[in-house]
Amino acid sequence: MTNPTEPQNSQGDLPEVPELPHTANLEVFKLSFKFLGYLLVALLVIGGGVAYWIDGLPGLWGALMGVGIALVFSGTTIWSMIHTADKSPNYLMGVVLGAWFAKIVFMIIVIASIRNEEFYNKPIFAVILLIGAIGSAALDILAVSKVRQPYVTPIKK
Repeated sequence: MTNPTEPQNSQGDLPEVPELPHTANLEVFKLSFKFLGYLLVALLVIGGGVAYWIDGLPGLWGALMGVGIALVFSGTTIWSMIHTADKSPNYLMGVVLGAWFAKIVFMIIVIASIRNEEFYNKPIFAVILLIGAIGSAALDILAVSKVRQPYVTPIKK
């Protein structure tokens, strides 16, 4: 039995719905990656310049490392989404979860190995990393709002 409020065609079936490919959201991920590149270049140039002005080479090293870790964190997430756009949800979940786990291990190793080093400015490193993380999330939201994408993928029966 069909719902009387749903539109029907002449045979009484539901109307034809176009089938969308699994890669319908690929444009969003590519735009996010492009925005991330712009953000990190700006952080590298502006943040690196300000950091060098504030604390010389230790400030510059802090900024460079902050940009590098922001690239690893945000870039691998976007790459994972691009790589799995046409794959099954289980594969997507495995890749994204595996990348997340690898990033956490990477971050623990990096932070533990540089914790007592004096060649970089720790507050500048933290500020640049924070700007990179928050900026990347904000630009991901911007990318989603700029691209036309379906909210659901209809399944033909």
